[in-house]
Amino acid sequence: MAKIAIVGSGFIGRAWAISFARARHDVVLWDKETHQPEKAIAYIADVLEDLQAHELLNGQIPDEVLARISAEDNLARCLEGVDYVQENTPEQVEVKQEIFTRLDELAPPDAILASSTSALLPSTFTAHLKHRVRCLVAHPINPPYLIKAVEVVPAPWTSPEAMEKTRDLMRDAGQSPIMMKQEIDGFIMNRMQGALLEEAFRLVANGYASAEDVDIGIREGLAARWAFMGPFETIDLNAPAGVRDYATRYQGMFANMFEQMKYRVDWAGPVLDAIETERRQHLPAEGLVDRQKWRDRRLMALAAHKRKAEEDIGK
Repeated sequence: MAKIAIVGSGFIGRAWAISFARARHDVVLWDKETHQPEKAIAYIADVLEDLQAHELLNGQIPDEVLARISAEDNLARCLEGVDYVQENTPEQVEVKQEIFTRLDELAPPDAILASSTSALLPSTFTAHLKHRVRCLVAHPINPPYLIKAVEVVPAPWTSPEAMEKTRDLMRDAGQSPIMMKQEIDGFIMNRMQGALLEEAFRLVANGYASAEDVDIGIREGLAARWAFMGPFETIDLNAPAGVRDYATRYQGMFANMFEQMKYRVDWAGPVLDAIETERRQHLPAEGLVDRQKWRDRRLMALAAHKRKAEEDIGK
């Protein structure tokens, strides 16, 4: 199995550690805040109990998975003999450039260097590196141990071999890699999410619906299908003769709506006051942490359900 270094062991790093250790890889955590890896391991221990309760540890017990995760306060030692590095430092290009310079110098020359960044193009922080062909982005939806999709994004110089090795590792870890052909701002998932959020803000700002009604439309409507189908499969099944039939029938309607969407609402403007006020009525600020835990438990139940469905289909 691979040896994997997690560089930056906060919110995202500790989640990646669970994914890789559950797949029986050895995982070493490092963070510039020397106390952070031990805190991450304590958090992971609690999560593993919940994952076992939902049968999401691949037949293992929490102690088996936890035994594969260790902490290291020296970056050079953390990177000794690693096959893959998952970097999770703050979303600042200068920070990424600095840490990738150190990773490129210290990691074995054949180790993949991957960033979890959700916003920065890999070309912006790897261009100066001697071994830049092994650098890429592997951006998850958090937490990756419950949500499979991960965007694998190359810089212009990333080698096909680095992309293939990352794809194989992600599949082995139970992820569903999205193999992008080239980099673009927002990658795929944030571009899709951004389009939806832009329209959600417009609908509320212009008085067509409340924030809760928009949430209902997704939660009780579109998301029911999106939990197991993408947009292209959805429309392929929503017209008698498939995707071409759907495009023929409805393209005019969407073209008309698109003309009404060619402007932005300032998210930080008055609409934010209305949305925040409504959200706090539904969920007081002091309830955010408990609701986040509720969300993760629901994601566990959904992941367990989808795994069982996949197993039944395979029988």
